[in-house]
Amino acid sequence: MFDTGKGHGHAMLVADPLFDTVLRSLILAAIALSWVTVLIRITGLRSLSKMTSFDFVMTIALGSLVATGAMVTKWLDFLQALIAMAALFLAQFTASRLRKSSEMVETAIQNEPILLMKDGEFRRDAMDTTRVTESDIIAKLREANVLDFSEVRAVVLETTGDVSVLHGDALDDALLEGVRNTD
Repeated sequence: MFDTGKGHGHAMLVADPLFDTVLRSLILAAIALSWVTVLIRITGLRSLSKMTSFDFVMTIALGSLVATGAMVTKWLDFLQALIAMAALFLAQFTASRLRKSSEMVETAIQNEPILLMKDGEFRRDAMDTTRVTESDIIAKLREANVLDFSEVRAVVLETTGDVSVLHGDALDDALLEGVRNTD
């Protein structure tokens, strides 16, 4: 009934190829998602945050491994996908611990947020460096319900690639702490 990968067939659960494919996809996807849930419970919700580019890549890689796990045709391949998922969580957990304890690791792993607009004025040098266009920023301003450039206190390209729009009457300088190009 269970193919260990040594035979020529691809059936893992039942002999009928079509039924095996459907059943395998459903069961293996459910197991893989359950495994991810267990790993999240062990390591915490921080595991799936997008606080750094490292976190973002980890989340994408995890999704790829879940998809791979749902499509394998051999049990050993499925086991490898589950182990790889655990390894990703371990790497992310280790990286976050190292970031907290070492400024050098923090600098190596995390990108620096960059100021793209300040007090209604575009920062062209930062836009050129980050390859962000004026139309990209204007789209983000619309999403943030900005009605006039004069309302914009700051636009920041975050370490994850997200764009934050800070607008209103005043801006607390602490919100721009660690942001490059703030003069």
